[in-house]
Amino acid sequence: MIDEPDPLAEDRLSPRRRLARGLSMRAIVPNAITAAALCSGLTGIRFAIAGDFEKSVQAVILAGLLDGIDGRAARLLRAQTRFGAELDSLADSISFGVAPALIVYLWTLHQLPSLGWIASLAFAICCVLRLARFNARLDMLDQPHKQAGFLTGVPAPLGAGLAFLPIYLWIATGIPEFANDVAVSIWMVLIAFLMISSVPTLSWSKMQPPRDLRIGLIAVVGLTVAALLTEPWYTLAVITLGYLALIPLGIASYAKVRRRAQGQAKPVPAAGPGDEPDAPSDPS
Repeated sequence: MIDEPDPLAEDRLSPRRRLARGLSMRAIVPNAITAAALCSGLTGIRFAIAGDFEKSVQAVILAGLLDGIDGRAARLLRAQTRFGAELDSLADSISFGVAPALIVYLWTLHQLPSLGWIASLAFAICCVLRLARFNARLDMLDQPHKQAGFLTGVPAPLGAGLAFLPIYLWIATGIPEFANDVAVSIWMVLIAFLMISSVPTLSWSKMQPPRDLRIGLIAVVGLTVAALLTEPWYTLAVITLGYLALIPLGIASYAKVRRRAQGQAKPVPAAGPGDEPDAPSDPS
């Protein structure tokens, strides 16, 4: 009788032995997806250099989709490793920090060399700082936003999507005002600030629609996919504006959760020797 391999044997190895053996096959799958996302983001820069901004934006969006898959693949395969976390952050810093900054600069910010380049640098640097902050907090237990089911600031892939909003509108409408270099510079700096801010934003775990609306939500998702296939740029602009509208909702929801938690944790004052808490107070 042939003994079957123990799927948990890899997890019981010490970190030194695990490093000596290298990455297992199940750990290679999510890391390969991460590498594909990195290649997609870099290819977006290549398209931008060639002046094909539609394909450059599409390449970064594809990188965002792959970035959403790799983490879920790692959890599904039980292949979460520190190497994978570090690789994911490094890939994200390029695909959603450097690539969008260069794409937007080559699109319109090069017309304003000093301010435009500073705005692009601000976006790229803030994206890297956000990812560094995320890595530094991986082992921290005291994370109020995470414990309440919220994110801190705008995630890097969504920040890249928000940075492309003027390009969506410019491609969809052809109106040259959407490519105004000064306005786009200010927009890039604003999105950079949102990425490194401490603003609580909604995570997938907090987006729980009422039970009676879930069937309708499925229909909305299907229609959104159809809209992406027929009118992709208008649809991307609407999705981006919808996410921006959810930011104040996330702030209000977190404030409500925090007030509720503080109310539950508030200690009840103990009665003194002469106190009669149930007796009505004397109006005189």
